[in-house]
Amino acid sequence: MQPDFWNDKRPAGVPLDIDVAEYKSVIEVFERSCKKFADRPAFSNMGVTLTYAQLERYSAAFAGYLQARTDLKPGDRIAVQMPNVLQYPVAVFGALRAGLIVVNTNPLYTAREMRHQFKDSGARALVYLNMFGQKVQEVLGDTDVKYLIEARMGDLMPSAKGWLVNTLVSKVKKMVPAYSLPQAISFKSALNSGKGQPIKPLNAGLSDIAVLQYTGGTTGLAKGAMLTHGNLVANMQQARACLSQSASDGQPLLREGQEIMIAPLPLYHIYAFTANCMCMMVTGNHNVLITNPRDIGGFIKELKKWRFSSLLGLNTLFVALMDHPEFKTLDFSGLKLTNSGGTALVKATAERWEQITGCRITEGYGLTETSPVACTNPYGDQSRIGTVGLPVPGTTLKVINDDGVEQPLGERGELCIKGPQIMKGYWQKPEATNEVLDAEGWFKSGDIAVIDPDGFVRIVDRKKDMIIVSGFNVYPNEIEDVVMAHPKVANCAVIGVPDERSGEAVKLFVVAREAGVSLEELKAYCKENFTAYKVPKHIVLRESLPMTPVGKILRRELRDIA
Repeated sequence: MQPDFWNDKRPAGVPLDIDVAEYKSVIEVFERSCKKFADRPAFSNMGVTLTYAQLERYSAAFAGYLQARTDLKPGDRIAVQMPNVLQYPVAVFGALRAGLIVVNTNPLYTAREMRHQFKDSGARALVYLNMFGQKVQEVLGDTDVKYLIEARMGDLMPSAKGWLVNTLVSKVKKMVPAYSLPQAISFKSALNSGKGQPIKPLNAGLSDIAVLQYTGGTTGLAKGAMLTHGNLVANMQQARACLSQSASDGQPLLREGQEIMIAPLPLYHIYAFTANCMCMMVTGNHNVLITNPRDIGGFIKELKKWRFSSLLGLNTLFVALMDHPEFKTLDFSGLKLTNSGGTALVKATAERWEQITGCRITEGYGLTETSPVACTNPYGDQSRIGTVGLPVPGTTLKVINDDGVEQPLGERGELCIKGPQIMKGYWQKPEATNEVLDAEGWFKSGDIAVIDPDGFVRIVDRKKDMIIVSGFNVYPNEIEDVVMAHPKVANCAVIGVPDERSGEAVKLFVVAREAGVSLEELKAYCKENFTAYKVPKHIVLRESLPMTPVGKILRRELRDIA
């Protein structure tokens, strides 16, 4: 479609395009916002709130430490492996200000997954929470990581409370397995040693890489999507443009510096990273970080403290919240945005949420490679359940058939996306990049979609065999490759099956060798090798698997049987 096809379809207040050249880098957006909103709260977590001015000071100290006390140079990679705690934004913005490329890492990764990501990215520094120290010690020797910065839960709390929290976590709850990393510097010491150090100015431009965001690979190994300063700045502006939709009183939906946003989704995942770490930056809003959203009781207790206006979530989380008896007692009078992404929203969930909270869930669509937002629904009663809405300003879409020919409106085809938020490519993988990005800048999403005549987009199928568990991508090849390494497994195949809680679940079919293998052995093996969301929920032992004449496993047939 031509970009102007969507112009008359956007809601009132939403600009038709964005000015990509408005900012030179994420760093400029950050520093400008910290000045503009200095005394406003930026992040709150576990009873502590950092204002924009404090966030600026802490991140400057961290940048000062990286520039003055290490031999890291601009363009070097630093991995950040932490849940939603205050040290996360301090480390990320500090690293960017020091000129480093941030490698977001899931703290729940197994040693195998960490090894791959650290080696592939060539990370030379790592910021981690001490709870994960044992895993860091296990993989360190196989990586290029030279600098370790170790955070503890209580780092940014008043000293007595911080000491108490750290003692509780390690001694009482026994959440820190034993390890020895004498070369690590504590996060607090890093801040102290960097305090007052002048930050050397950088010439970061829009085409420079800011973040390596790893995404599952169809080949089984995760690839690093190179997201530039320009990609992230564009996506911040695009999200802000959508949020300037006029509310019923004619005012923009989102008022700068006045909104309280709840952030339960992990910031290391691209969806929350852009929404809760980057977008709130431009708009000067306040983010409440939820460290453990699985503790629904604790999550609701935190929600009781705030008159919150926005919540980012996905189907699994909405259901878990609504199933808790206390949820109905919350004050929803300020709630005007509930955003869903990462995985398809179930209609019944959306209807029940609107009944309880009075706020409609807005569904959007994006990928790691699109920084991530490509489409989103208008807010309020203009949103349409069952669609992912319209492309964000500055973005155009088309659907193509298997021969690459653009299809007319209403026809199915692979969704292709073009816009300033499209990644630069995959880190050190030119062939993989060329498979998805063409010379004109069109990105092939691998999703099958229909663009309706009124411009709304529906995702109807997936071209790839990817499984989405609670918003996380799981690639069958990766699971199969690892399971095949088990000495008692002769063959195996993985498919996704519908699941009420997580949208989809992983189902593993195994053909054992002569000696046989038990389900218990397979379960324990999977637990040891995969992050929780990748662990197969269902395992079936079979005599054989359906195959093509050349020996390729027919996953589709297994799906039909399932």
